[in-house]
Amino acid sequence: MKNQTYRMTMLFDFYGEILTERQKEFFDLYYNEDLSLGEIAENYGISRQGVRDVIVRAEAAMQEIEDKTGLIRRFMQMQPKIAAIEEAAQQIKTINYRQYENSQLDKLVSDILENAKGLKE
Repeated sequence: MKNQTYRMTMLFDFYGEILTERQKEFFDLYYNEDLSLGEIAENYGISRQGVRDVIVRAEAAMQEIEDKTGLIRRFMQMQPKIAAIEEAAQQIKTINYRQYENSQLDKLVSDILENAKGLKE
């Protein structure tokens, strides 16, 4: 994946619900709100090392689930394929508009695009 922060936010998006409330909170503050370990520690009255330990445990828990399931890996592999399906459907739509004006083809293209959109969510 692109970089550490991006990888961690993807893990959080996919697996954040397995974390404890404290892990979620610290993880969000560190990666999404861009607070330093020291700032989080000061706000919660604990040591910087304590904050780091919570975040490291959260990262490890989510990475373990990803290693077992591969959901993010498969999600990332699917994205270019969905884009290719959408592009092909748009080309069919354009050809149909210019040459055939077939309402059945329009409906099928709309169905393909709607289903591709659903896969992206």
